[in-house]
Amino acid sequence: MMSTPDFFRSRLDQMIDLRHPLAVLATRLPWGAIEAALAPKLAPQAKPTKRVKGEDLAGAFDGEFGGGISPAGRPRLPVRLMASLLYLKNSFNLSDEELVERWAENVQWQFFGGMDYYEPRLPCDATQIGRFRRLLGEDGLEHLLKATIECAVQIKAVKPAELERVIVDTTVQSKAIAHPVDSRLLEIARHKVASAAKRAGIALKQTYAQEGKTLRRKAGGYAHAKQFKRLRRTVKRQRTILGVVMREVQRKLDADRTAMAAGGAPANEPDSPKALSDLATLLQRAERIRTQQRHDKNKLYALHAPEVECISKGKARNPYEFGVKVSLAVTHKQGLMAGARSFPGNPYDGHILSAQLEQTTNLLQDLGRTPKQAVVDLGYRGVDADNPGVQIIHRGKYKSLSEHEKRLLKRRQAIEPLIGHTKADHRMDRCWLQGAMGDALHALSCAAGYNIRWLLRSIARLGLGGLFYALSAVIAYVGDWLRTMYARPNSLRSIGSPPPTVASALTLPLLAVAG
Repeated sequence: MMSTPDFFRSRLDQMIDLRHPLAVLATRLPWGAIEAALAPKLAPQAKPTKRVKGEDLAGAFDGEFGGGISPAGRPRLPVRLMASLLYLKNSFNLSDEELVERWAENVQWQFFGGMDYYEPRLPCDATQIGRFRRLLGEDGLEHLLKATIECAVQIKAVKPAELERVIVDTTVQSKAIAHPVDSRLLEIARHKVASAAKRAGIALKQTYAQEGKTLRRKAGGYAHAKQFKRLRRTVKRQRTILGVVMREVQRKLDADRTAMAAGGAPANEPDSPKALSDLATLLQRAERIRTQQRHDKNKLYALHAPEVECISKGKARNPYEFGVKVSLAVTHKQGLMAGARSFPGNPYDGHILSAQLEQTTNLLQDLGRTPKQAVVDLGYRGVDADNPGVQIIHRGKYKSLSEHEKRLLKRRQAIEPLIGHTKADHRMDRCWLQGAMGDALHALSCAAGYNIRWLLRSIARLGLGGLFYALSAVIAYVGDWLRTMYARPNSLRSIGSPPPTVASALTLPLLAVAG
């Protein structure tokens, strides 16, 4: 008998309760389709060939080296493991570090990730999750969201016909930035420009570090005391010293360019090749912050996130939010997330409806369904011509709606609590990912995480329904048998134990519960 290294280890399917909703979901998600869709994005890329000319002891040579796919490096982790980590992260509202730590402790999560045996170690480094997400891109995360929709149809938690009617609304996905005030932005810009100049090898006569800290503290005190004349004077001084630092940096950069154009060497030697490009980018953004005024368009609200928009949604408790507009589409009856997409630039809601319905159509194409009715609010008026084949229902058409359509319209606000849960429970309240691409990836990840929790609740609900069906069937059968026996007085002594057919009556409902 051949021994194996796992001879004394118990398999995970023998250690856990296979009726747990997460274990059931692990067996129902289309992992094969997910791996097939994501494999091309994760395949090693061929590097271009480099051509080199030179001269050595043997004379001049002209050759090529490199190119092709390098065999160096360790193999990638399993696609199912990494995809399951992305699902679990947003399903349970965890950071990358918390996710890998809890995965090492939770046998249900390891079974969901495709492991055969318990592994008392981290599945990967926490930073690998972010790199995997960037490799997938927006298309890859749409495949993960699409798999949850197909799973919901496969377990009969939602009927395919229900996917043809959706509710669409928009929300703001806030960016991880501090509240933008002029005093803070000016001080950060001064500090960042001075630091970048130092990395580029530029020595400044004065960085105004001490005065900058003092002015920032004074501005906060004057704003709190509502001494606005003093506050304006302080902010004006902050603009002045930022301009002084920027002009000195620019003069020295121009002097270096002139010296290099004349064939000389630059007076300043950067620490790294990227130092000069980073400094140029910071100078452009700092100039925007220095010159922008209160009522200007396209203002810069954060140095590290120039894509942030100031969006007003009409909320009394939160008049302005700083981030990106995100559109969500959910099924009208069950509330399954059927689409999530970010739209930079704060466009009008009605102008993005066609793009949202296009994404939903792509996610449902393998199911043979397309959205035919969209229930929306008044922000989507006047876009019927842009969406042929889709009936748009909103209360602006109330007098022309049928009674059935009026009943459909009453459920439009059902999307509002779903948006709240997506923000509070699935991390959409704050996006920490970089750039406009990070906003798009985060919106899709949050929608996929919401659908995973929705599927877990649906599996528990369907199992509970089977239990009630089993108990009601048993009670009904025993009740009928007792009524039959007591209806015949001469047979009272033969009541005894139930007939053999009772056991067969119990078998089917209980098997339905176990399944």
